[in-house]
Amino acid sequence: MSIINTNIIIVGCGVAGLFTALNLPKDKQIIIISKTKKEESDSFLAQGGICVLRDEDDYKSFFEDTLKAGHYENNEKTVEIMIKNSREMIEDLTSLGVDFEKENGELKYTCEGAHSNSRILFHKDITGKEITSKLLSAISSCDNISLYEDTTMLDIISENGECKGIICNQNQKTLSIKADYTVWATGGIGGLYQHSTNYKHLTGDALAIAFNHKIELMNLDYVQIHPTTFYSKKKGRRFLISESVRGEGGILYGKNKERFVDELLPRDIVSKAVYQQMKKDNTDFVWLSFENIDEFTIMNHFTHIYNQMKLEGYDIVKEPIPVVPAQHYYMGGVAVDTVSKTSMERLYAVGETCCNGVHGANRLASNSLLESLVFAKILAKDITKNYENSTEIVNKLDLIKYTIKEEVLNGYNKMLIDLILKNKDIKHNKENNNERYY
Repeated sequence: MSIINTNIIIVGCGVAGLFTALNLPKDKQIIIISKTKKEESDSFLAQGGICVLRDEDDYKSFFEDTLKAGHYENNEKTVEIMIKNSREMIEDLTSLGVDFEKENGELKYTCEGAHSNSRILFHKDITGKEITSKLLSAISSCDNISLYEDTTMLDIISENGECKGIICNQNQKTLSIKADYTVWATGGIGGLYQHSTNYKHLTGDALAIAFNHKIELMNLDYVQIHPTTFYSKKKGRRFLISESVRGEGGILYGKNKERFVDELLPRDIVSKAVYQQMKKDNTDFVWLSFENIDEFTIMNHFTHIYNQMKLEGYDIVKEPIPVVPAQHYYMGGVAVDTVSKTSMERLYAVGETCCNGVHGANRLASNSLLESLVFAKILAKDITKNYENSTEIVNKLDLIKYTIKEEVLNGYNKMLIDLILKNKDIKHNKENNNERYY
C-alpha cells in the first residue's frame, strides 16, 4: 500500500474543487483527485451561463426569483451570501482570463427561465468550458498543487470524530492520502439514472461514504429534472438544450404543434407539463422550436447546440428538435454550514455534492456555477483562517475491503438509490403530493 502525506486533499476537479485550491495558501501542499480525466466534470458541460447581481436595484428580484424557483425551501442566509458575492466572483473570473460576451465593450446579459431580469453572463453556449478550462490553466501554473487523474475515492480516514484524509484507488492499486483537511467537491448523482445530462461516473459516492460515517445529509430527494434534453435512443448521457434557448424565445410544441406551457416557468413546472403532454400525445418526446429566435443569435449564441444538432441530423434554423426531460442537477447532499463545513471535523463539502440550502427544492437556472465558486472561496478562507495541523493517525488502517474497487462502488450506488427513494417516499406520504414525476 502506498501512503501519501499532504496538507489538503480535494476530491473532484470541477469549478468548486479547482477554485477552492486556487484560494488556499501557496505554502500548503494540495492534491486534487479526479475520478476520470480532468475535463470530464459537469462544470465543463454547463452551457447557459452564470448569474450576477446587476446592481442594487436587482437584489430583491434576484433573491425572490431564487426563492420562488426553490419553492421557498431555500436557506435565505446562504442565498444572500451567494448574491452579495456575485460581482466579486465575476471580477475574480475575469482576472483569470475568463471571457464573457460583450456588446460595445460592456458585459452582455441574457435571460433564462424563471428570471425576472436579464442577469446572466455567458460565453456562447459553452460557459462552463470557458470557466473550467481557465481554472485548470491557473492550477497548472501552481507548484503547490498536484492533480491526479483516474483516481477514485473509496472512503475517508476517520479517527476520533475527525477526517484525516482518504482511501482511494489509482491504477487498480489502493492508496491512502493523509491530510490535515479534506474537501469533497465530487459533483452530482446523474450516473445513477438511465437518462441524465451528467457524466456516467458521477454517482454520489461521497454521500454513501457520509452515510456510513454518520455525517449529516440533507434533502436527499431533491432531484432536478431538466425539461429539455435532446431525445435519443443512444446510450450515454443526454445532450442538454440550454435554458437560454427558452429564454431567448424557444417554444415547446406537442405532436399537433400546439403550444402547451409558458416556457419561462421554473424547470420543475415545465418538466411536469412536458411529461403530461407526452402522456396526452402518447409520445416519447415533445418538440422544441427555434422559430422565434433569429438566425444570427442561433449561429452566434447557440453555436455548440447548432453544431451538435447538425450531427444528429437536425437544422435548428429550419426545424424543431425532439426533446425530453432528464435528470440534471442535485439539490440535496452532504449538509454543510455557511462556510461549507460538514458535521465531521476537518471535512468540508462544496458544489453539487453538498447541500447548503441555496437552491431549496429546485435550482434557479445559472445559479450553480455561481454558488459553487462563491462557497469555494469562502471555504478556502475558513481553512486558511483556522488552519491547524492534524494529529498522527493512531489506529492501523484496514484496507482489505477496498481491494476490488467495483464492488465498493456498486455497494455505494445501491445504498444511495435506496436512500433517495426512501426519503422521497417519506416526503411523499408526509406532504400528500398529488403526483410524482421523477
